[in-house]
Amino acid sequence: MRIIYCLCIAVATMLLTACKKELDIKYKDIEPITVIEGHLTQYGAGVRLTMTTPMDEPMDETPLTDAVVTLTDLTTGHSEILTLNEQGDYISTAAGITGHRYELNVRRDGNSYIAGCEMPAPAEIVDIAFNWIKMPYDHVAVLQVTFSDPTPSVTGYYWVRLYRNGEAYKWNLVTDLYAAGGLINDVFMTSRKDLDEEDEADALRDGDVVSATVTPVSREMYDYLEAISSDSNGPSLFTGSFCLGYFLAAPVAETSIVFQPDRIPEY
Repeated sequence: MRIIYCLCIAVATMLLTACKKELDIKYKDIEPITVIEGHLTQYGAGVRLTMTTPMDEPMDETPLTDAVVTLTDLTTGHSEILTLNEQGDYISTAAGITGHRYELNVRRDGNSYIAGCEMPAPAEIVDIAFNWIKMPYDHVAVLQVTFSDPTPSVTGYYWVRLYRNGEAYKWNLVTDLYAAGGLINDVFMTSRKDLDEEDEADALRDGDVVSATVTPVSREMYDYLEAISSDSNGPSLFTGSFCLGYFLAAPVAETSIVFQPDRIPEY
């Protein structure tokens, strides 16, 4: 038995030693791909163009500013060329209209990228609240966002985003499959009570303002965002020349809450 035990230890030691070898991973070089991030809300439109960055290089988010970006209301036939602002975004102040279908056309360097989207009915946020939930390791502040389901007769898809003091914080994808009484509840695990043990990406401090937005999206956009959350490029939402990204025409509901840990109830 002792000999067998010693042999096992020797084999285990060799295996552990073998695991220390550094892997030289070779990435396949591909040409940079155009990325389009476009939105139209009740407040206007914004489109940003960038290029993908090779995996072995630092992220480059420099916007492309040499395109012609056109937004067309296919319901009315009205077309507008978006203007470039100082931040490198192509913008318009014309509000999107529920039930109208829109087409985004981006032309650059001999290529044309086209995407269409119909603007759905808006959701309405009716409540937002924090609760402390006891977990095995600590109390955690759980934020519940409650909003109305504007299309109860058909399956609805929603993009719920949180911002911490104006900066992107967390986001979820939600459907109305579990709606009750025409309302949908979405829950976020946020900050631990013991901030010394909390990751900075999740930490909330007294006085932080947490804003929530709810945006109804199409099934195609839902699938795209779901793929993005799994580190995939997702399905192509543009026709014409190949590119990555999305165009979303949708109204945005928004509300905010101040994080006050001493006033949050415990459950």
